[in-house]
Amino acid sequence: MTKKVQSKHEKVHFHVQNNPSCCHFRNLLTCLLKIQRLTMNSKAEKNLDNQLSSSKPEPESSGFHQRLSSLLPAFKSVRAFATASGVSQTGLQRLINGGEPTLSTLVALAKAGGVSVEWLATGEGPSPKDQVTSSSKNDCPCHDTLGNPVDLSEFVFIPRYNLKAAAGHGAAVAGEKPMFSMSFRRYWIDNFLRIDPKDLSVLSVKGDSMEGVLNDRDVILVNHADTSPTTGLYVLRIEGDLLVKRVQKLIGGRLKILSANESYEPFEVDLNNPGGDFAVVGRVVWFGRQL
Repeated sequence: MTKKVQSKHEKVHFHVQNNPSCCHFRNLLTCLLKIQRLTMNSKAEKNLDNQLSSSKPEPESSGFHQRLSSLLPAFKSVRAFATASGVSQTGLQRLINGGEPTLSTLVALAKAGGVSVEWLATGEGPSPKDQVTSSSKNDCPCHDTLGNPVDLSEFVFIPRYNLKAAAGHGAAVAGEKPMFSMSFRRYWIDNFLRIDPKDLSVLSVKGDSMEGVLNDRDVILVNHADTSPTTGLYVLRIEGDLLVKRVQKLIGGRLKILSANESYEPFEVDLNNPGGDFAVVGRVVWFGRQL
């Protein structure tokens, strides 16, 4: 007589079918089987996704990080590049080291680097060298005294007016048309002065009241956006004349106007009631001198 051997699954199936009290176990077994099928399907989908993603170029092989790094020499440092693009220095360093950018970050980096988003992202389209070559055909070539090429975009040209901010008894305001321009490095203005170049102008100094601080024929760079004096050197307009003086703010909205030369007496102006033609033209933020 042959004895039939039941497997574990058959025993469980027989026990569940012939025992009505095991309905709960039957439902549990059904759920477990469904979970097993879902898990297998999930693994299959994950494997498919991995196969599809493996066909895409890796970040390093795509060349994005090399192209991003190639833009760095145009800036003084990684920090300068980050400031120009509005991206944090830590975030930019992460991208250089292999991170992937968001779309908004990619656009900001391309704009700061002067390249197209398409070139930075894919390497397609005109490269920076092509852009320089095409633009140089229309621009006048500029060189320093040693013959090295000069990029004019690195400079800001500030108008110099035919006005003298007198370090003395004053000079009449006349001839408010710029004589010519003086160039300053854009990086210095943006990162050290932190002033909009449109708010700057160059004046010359005349007189001896500020001798030792500002001498006769010095040139000064004036920030016209700073017209609320606290303490420092300011250009003032008093009764139609321009004066450059040291200003000290006093209690009650009064200004004390001081000269470096003790031959000139200090005086005060009430900002609430100046009593005539008075205005703060701007603050002196730089001066130049011929030795």
